[in-house]
Amino acid sequence: MKPQNKTYRFLEMVPGFVIWGIFIFCLALSIFFPLGGVYFIIIFVIWWMIRISYKLIFLFFSWRKMEKTKRINWLDKCQKIAGWEKIYHVVFLPTYKEGREIIFGTLTAISNNAFSADRIIVVLAGEERDKENFLSIAKEAEEKFKNNFFKFIYTVHPKNLPNEISGKASNASYAGEIVKKIIDEELKIPYENIVSSCFDVDSVIHQQYFSYLTYLFLTVPNPARCSFQPIAIFNNNIWESPFLMRVVARGTTFWLLTEMARKELLFTFSSHSMSFKALIDVGFWDRDVVSDDSRIYLQCYNHYNGNYQVIPMYLPVSMDTVYAGNLKKSLVEQYKQMLRWGYGVENVPYMLWYFIRNKKMPWIKKIGPLWTQFEGSCSWATMPIIITFIGYLPFIFARFQEKSEAIIQNAPFVLEKLINITIVGLLVAAILSILLLPPRPSKYKFSKYFSMLLQWFFLPVTMIIYGAIPATDAITRLMLGKYLGFRVTEKKRVKTN
Repeated sequence: MKPQNKTYRFLEMVPGFVIWGIFIFCLALSIFFPLGGVYFIIIFVIWWMIRISYKLIFLFFSWRKMEKTKRINWLDKCQKIAGWEKIYHVVFLPTYKEGREIIFGTLTAISNNAFSADRIIVVLAGEERDKENFLSIAKEAEEKFKNNFFKFIYTVHPKNLPNEISGKASNASYAGEIVKKIIDEELKIPYENIVSSCFDVDSVIHQQYFSYLTYLFLTVPNPARCSFQPIAIFNNNIWESPFLMRVVARGTTFWLLTEMARKELLFTFSSHSMSFKALIDVGFWDRDVVSDDSRIYLQCYNHYNGNYQVIPMYLPVSMDTVYAGNLKKSLVEQYKQMLRWGYGVENVPYMLWYFIRNKKMPWIKKIGPLWTQFEGSCSWATMPIIITFIGYLPFIFARFQEKSEAIIQNAPFVLEKLINITIVGLLVAAILSILLLPPRPSKYKFSKYFSMLLQWFFLPVTMIIYGAIPATDAITRLMLGKYLGFRVTEKKRVKTN
């Protein structure tokens, strides 16, 4: 629960002070000391290129590992481990106004998983604000799937509970309390034998997901101190979604792939899994946050004094790109989704507040996740704007004030050459995006692949409109105390064949 005091409020303002300080510094440097600004921009672009280069290496490494992992029979490997048959899975599916076709698609994928469905407990968690629609779908789902799983549970999260933000975290936490009671009083399953997963309700898991998850849970040291992060690939409706939404979705997948190669800095994102015992130890999800996926990791990290980690799961979970039925609505929905993701900066004051007060956590353990979140949020907000817009200002002002400096005359050409090298990275991203596509629906011609390649020319546009601007917006809202509530992104699917 967020502390209500002036100190915590100041900590919420820190990221905003930093990013606006960076913008003001770059503008002031460009106007009053343009030569220094030229050197700063050159160094900045070189650093940016180095960063892109090693991220491409991580991206390729993770993609190759995913392809290899998909070819392994993980159920067979599980069955060779003593005690595998004692493991149960609890799957939380928080939902609000999602359509029947999306919910049933997710339940079908879980039901068809290679792992024994009779050891899977499905929890469909709805909201009172959508009670009539939800109960209609939930009862139909119960009738269809109740014999497929060990247990099928649906819950209705009451509206307007105190100290809550209406959203995925509060909904899942409410459902978690009910499931704990059922396990304690009825099922009598030891917490240590239960793995919990909290999925976005549009998640269509890989057929080997629970087998691979069980294998990891049984083989990693101290599994109760681990979360397990699969690869989010937005393939469910990617052939139908607008091109800008496809670029944003693939960019998110590529970001996650690069992060998975550095597991010591990996946070949980979107759909993920963890020990049910850890979930109970921290009191389930904080109910007053927007960024539930990353926050639950930080709750565990703080509770266990830094002795907690995220294990990469090199299997895909297919989700929906943003598609609201037409381009105009999709553009708006995409911005609102990125704004919500950018609001993950709310984890910075949380870490500053709780980590500093945790005397049992080593300082080295505090710095890693704090720097990852802080630097990631600030770079997301500032880097595209500096490179695309502010980076040209020193050259404009320098031409009037420092004409004798050769560096000023040659720098634009140097920068142009450096930035051109990044086209290689763009080409790699375009090719890899094609390799990640699901089979082409028969309604689309082969030429559709060319549009899937050409869409990457719009990457600079998406980096600004759906990267820097919503990230800056989110950080500024937090700085000004204009808190963001949780909002479900509208997504639609259409039949493709």
